[in-house]
Amino acid sequence: MFDQINGLPVHALVIHAAVVFVPLLALTAIVYGVLPRWRSRVGWAAVLLAVAAPLTAWVATESGEALRDRLVADGMSGPPLAAIDDHMGYGELTFYFSLGLGIVTLIMVFLTLRRTERPLPRAADVGLTVIMVALAAVSGYYVFRTGDSGAQAVWGSGS
Repeated sequence: MFDQINGLPVHALVIHAAVVFVPLLALTAIVYGVLPRWRSRVGWAAVLLAVAAPLTAWVATESGEALRDRLVADGMSGPPLAAIDDHMGYGELTFYFSLGLGIVTLIMVFLTLRRTERPLPRAADVGLTVIMVALAAVSGYYVFRTGDSGAQAVWGSGS
């Protein structure tokens, strides 16, 4: 399922979704947390991205493992395999941090959708916002590290 589609590695097809959705989730989560007046406008996007981003990161991780297994079966070893293993480590961290960000974002959205006569206490709102911003920053960092290490593993440093 995660190996190939029409002879193309699934990983090469799905990584682009994770590269788009994880940063979009990070940006949307920050906007949702920091700008409460925008919550009614971006809440639906936050919910969709909170599900889509970790899902696409997970599919990218699983398809990457299938691709690695195929490369090992074809005889890859040594430094190129070590580079792929480093890339996989970053990819797993991207998945876990985007999952955490997705969960906290969903919690924040659902807690702030409550009636206005019983709003979320300010301390909880600020606390969840701080956690969302931190997870968004870390998720963005690991998307970059994963993509860069993957590009280096495939294309090399050029020197």
